[in-house]
Amino acid sequence: MKKIFSSLPFRLVLGIVIGALVGLGCKANVESTAGLMQVLVCVHRLMGQFISFCVPLIVLGFICPSITKLGSNAGRFLGIALIIAYLSSVLAATMSAIAGYIIVPMLHIKEVTGGAELPDAVFKLDIPQIMPVITALVLSIVIGLAAVWTKAETTKKLLAEFQEIVLAIVEKAVIPMLPFYIGTTFVTLGFDGTLSNFPAFIIAIIVVLVGHFIWMTVLYVIAGAYAKKNPAEVFKHYGPAYITAVGTMSSAATLSVALECARKSKVLRKDLVNFGIPLFANIHLCGSVLTETFFVMLIHKVLIGTLPSVSTMVLFIVLLGIFAVGAPGVPGGTVVASLGIVTSVICAGNPVLVDKLPGFLLAIFALQDSFGTACNVTGDGALTLFLTGYAEMHNIGNGKVGAVAVKAAKATKKVAGAVKKVVKRHK
Repeated sequence: MKKIFSSLPFRLVLGIVIGALVGLGCKANVESTAGLMQVLVCVHRLMGQFISFCVPLIVLGFICPSITKLGSNAGRFLGIALIIAYLSSVLAATMSAIAGYIIVPMLHIKEVTGGAELPDAVFKLDIPQIMPVITALVLSIVIGLAAVWTKAETTKKLLAEFQEIVLAIVEKAVIPMLPFYIGTTFVTLGFDGTLSNFPAFIIAIIVVLVGHFIWMTVLYVIAGAYAKKNPAEVFKHYGPAYITAVGTMSSAATLSVALECARKSKVLRKDLVNFGIPLFANIHLCGSVLTETFFVMLIHKVLIGTLPSVSTMVLFIVLLGIFAVGAPGVPGGTVVASLGIVTSVICAGNPVLVDKLPGFLLAIFALQDSFGTACNVTGDGALTLFLTGYAEMHNIGNGKVGAVAVKAAKATKKVAGAVKKVVKRHK
């Protein structure tokens, strides 16, 4: 019981409940709680500023070392794996966006009325980012590729150490702060009346869960047709991995179970299992991007009454796919890493969206994060089946893949170990 109470999911839900109750209570007693609201708004904005400050560091720390680790083992299969992982994430997000344009207008979203205007914070402190998020993304790609091209081993080691530093910031500062940040977010949402639309988010969670299974079905059908093998021979073994992912909320922490499940399949090549499963655990996050895409559209509609434009969603999806490839398999890794593009692309300077959308997104995303992770992990089997079909179609023997598989496994082992420590401390 103590383990449950100290777990991150429980603390996130507790933050949502307490924050909502405090916000609604302050809304009912505006005059007598004005001082409390000023303090809570101040705390909320300070934490939001700190998280925003960390975003470029997270981008650099997650994506740049990932490029150097994968690039150092570059080969035909690595290129294929990166392409199909990116396409899976982008297509899943595209499907989710289409569903958003169809379903969100059908949801009963009330106009936010009856709430109170948020008071000014006790004081304001701006903590500017060291660089814009898009700049951090481009810099990560350029430095990562240049380090690979020049075989800059010292730079690679420095980037690997920097990744550990950023993971420590996420573990010791950002993750512990999330329940409080989400709690204060729900204080403001309850105070200004936005929570009247909370039932719509319960429906949205159900929609994305259905979307996970639809996308997993699509992946397995396509992979089975391409490889000319029965996909059921792969996904029927994935039950334990799915359940483990629901419990850990981490693709990397589920890696050992996923490997065991994939090795039981009679249609997957064992060398490609050893190569593909560890690799996809860190670069294939289709369930997470599917969820985040739908949620940002719904929150956008709730907060300002409109859906993002098609051009905005196209840009967001293209960039989100890159962040999904670079984000590690930590709990909430995708949404935390992509907060920058959420703010810069979806919010686009709108003060209401900038202030409320990130916290709201973190909260709702956290409620289903374990199922998004389970979708990611289960989908890895389909992509490995695709690799198997590619190898057989081009008559590529085990020996040509084995060396790359060993290197890829070593490249992901260190990150997976660090992630397991994070998950263990927050479960």
